[in-house]
Amino acid sequence: MEVWQTGKGRAARRAVAAWAIMALLMGMAAAPSSAHADGKIKSDDPDKWISLGLGIKSSFAAQENGAANGRGYSNRFGIDFQRFYLNGSLNKYLKFEVNTECFNCPGSINGLGSGGNTASRTGTTANFYGGNSTLGLLDAIGKFEYSPQINLWVGRLLVTGERGELNGPFYMALYDGFKTPFNSADFSGNFGKGGAGLYGRDNGAVFWGEVNPGGKQLQYSLGVYTGLQSASGVGPNQQGSLMYAGRLTYNFLNPEKNPGYYTSGTYYGKAGDILALGVGANHQKDGAGTFTAKSDFTAFIADLLFEKVLPNDGVLTINAEYKEYFANYNKQRAYSGGSAADGCFCMFDGHSFTAYALYLLPDTVGVGKFQPYGRYTWVQPSESSTRKETELGVNYIIDGHNARVSAFWQYGDLATKALNYAPTATGEQVHSLKLALQLQY
Repeated sequence: MEVWQTGKGRAARRAVAAWAIMALLMGMAAAPSSAHADGKIKSDDPDKWISLGLGIKSSFAAQENGAANGRGYSNRFGIDFQRFYLNGSLNKYLKFEVNTECFNCPGSINGLGSGGNTASRTGTTANFYGGNSTLGLLDAIGKFEYSPQINLWVGRLLVTGERGELNGPFYMALYDGFKTPFNSADFSGNFGKGGAGLYGRDNGAVFWGEVNPGGKQLQYSLGVYTGLQSASGVGPNQQGSLMYAGRLTYNFLNPEKNPGYYTSGTYYGKAGDILALGVGANHQKDGAGTFTAKSDFTAFIADLLFEKVLPNDGVLTINAEYKEYFANYNKQRAYSGGSAADGCFCMFDGHSFTAYALYLLPDTVGVGKFQPYGRYTWVQPSESSTRKETELGVNYIIDGHNARVSAFWQYGDLATKALNYAPTATGEQVHSLKLALQLQY
């Protein structure tokens, strides 16, 4: 009983401190700016322009038993993402996009570096992107946009397939959005031999567009990418096979309006009622395992977005996602100590599910609206232990995806097991408390 009382007091003190920090962040985000502009440089020709922007996601995280002694709570402030955006148009059909990311900024979410879960598979929190500099190239896209039905993007760009990845970190409905297993380009830590891309990006080309059967919106995107590359005698892809990916989204109610084949996890009611069902796939021959224990990699994804504007002007949002991954390499051999020279690209093999519901309250409080939510995630590898997580939180929405403060609690073993899908993987269930700020311009 004495131990329980001590833990209870500690939790209470952390809760008070957490809400105090959240109040401070809300005040910072609500502070008026001295000027406002659309960030676009225009010429006399309306089809020629350049736009500039930036995005920052910063957070504080406290995780049970996450301290160096293995018993106390970890306490970490971090920069989870920091991006600069550059978009432009040369004429009616030709456009471009260049974005950067702070690759080695130490983040707070699960003690990871900028970008989410990469440190989980490297065991470090900095300098885990090979030869990439701290501030490096994220996207470099040349765009030929001919009509709503037929468009082509080429360069370094997002691998299509699932809504969560195409939302990106800044257009997720939740701050800590990436919870289910990664596809190749997000599991990878670099480009080139031994890598399969970075931050969900790879070098390739994507055809995308939309048609309107029966007056409803059907969006498509089909891509071919370099995918996993292997050196001679090291890694599974010895014949240089490519990665293929595709996605279809059918909107039963109002259409979604996003740039290109990108998506959003919520529209905060501004798009009206949304019911979108998406299916996607990724495939690469010899895209997983090691030189001596290789297999093809195939991922199937189904996801649902439902958003309803209620009569009281509140907004209900539901996201759900199911993944089935096939990577049938010999797990015992691939994860053994002697397999390092084989260059294991140890992709997830199994299935996962996540779902969450949010309710945007109709009344404005201060300069924003509160949005409580709940989430559950379940991940089942084929030859490793199950991992689960429950999350409860509240967002304070100031300006949609451009200004948002979040506070949330998580309980489960996703953070402790991370991306270790070895047959021997272990990890305890822990509590985490996180506070976060997202700003975009």
